[in-house]
Amino acid sequence: MKDIIFGPINSRRFGKSLGIDLSPHRKQCNFDCLYCELEPAKVTDKYSDIVSIDEVITSLREVLMREKDIDILTITANGEPTLYPHLSKLMDRIDTIKGDIKTLILSNGSTINNFEVQEALKKFDTVKLSLDCITESCLKRLDRAEKSISIEDIKRGMLEFKKSFKNPLIIEILFVKGINNRDSEIEGLNRFLEELNPTRVDIGTIDRPPAYRVEPLTYEELRDISFKFNHSLPIYIASRKKITAEPSNYTKEEILNTIKKRPLTKDDIELLFNQESIDRFENLLKEGQIKTKNSGGYNFFVLNRQKNLKNS
Repeated sequence: MKDIIFGPINSRRFGKSLGIDLSPHRKQCNFDCLYCELEPAKVTDKYSDIVSIDEVITSLREVLMREKDIDILTITANGEPTLYPHLSKLMDRIDTIKGDIKTLILSNGSTINNFEVQEALKKFDTVKLSLDCITESCLKRLDRAEKSISIEDIKRGMLEFKKSFKNPLIIEILFVKGINNRDSEIEGLNRFLEELNPTRVDIGTIDRPPAYRVEPLTYEELRDISFKFNHSLPIYIASRKKITAEPSNYTKEEILNTIKKRPLTKDDIELLFNQESIDRFENLLKEGQIKTKNSGGYNFFVLNRQKNLKNS
């Protein structure tokens, strides 16, 4: 039972997080992603090794007795947590003991077209779904999805779910060199995400040893990709590795134009701007030409359009 609960770890977004692994003994997943840090395994559409609700609750209760300052419970798995057959009932039980602690699930998004899965996910405070691909060929090549899964079902399910889910919905895209970083794939993802309008979009790349021979992108490549998405989408670059470029000198106009194209986080600014540019940015913030907007736990700096209209 001790393998079910892991952590706590400190998260900048969510505070002190405690993990709950619904497949603690082995990998059970309907994807076999090229970038996965777990050993390759045959894909499955259901769990054969199932921990009971009582086991999860007993383990969780023991840890919560010791850890009094947990901010969030993160539901995950060695595989796909929405394949756990008792997810909805488990969340009902968790709700009876968690008090004010928030809940988050990390899912690959593959089952979102299932009505029962949608109903279970509505019981979470935050839902984070992966969407690495927008085409069937990419889904089969990169995520190596179980044969019954289709990208059209995933897209349809996400749009359906978003209509009734009022809490933060975060989409995560993990880019792999030469597979889903092609312009055609990014353009398709952008069109769909504009329609979906999630709370936030996290983009990243491989940062742990992958199961298969694939290559990561650099931070600069991720940054360039981020500018290909519509400026209305809050894009967070999750990977900070392989940074080769020095911070640049931005004029006032360049800062405003950059933020107009894509909202930036504090991390982005520290990586992109040299000290002179940071000083200019802080002045624009004080003048009200730039303002902050929280999206799913991160503060983004965005253009204050009303202020800029007055000044133009």
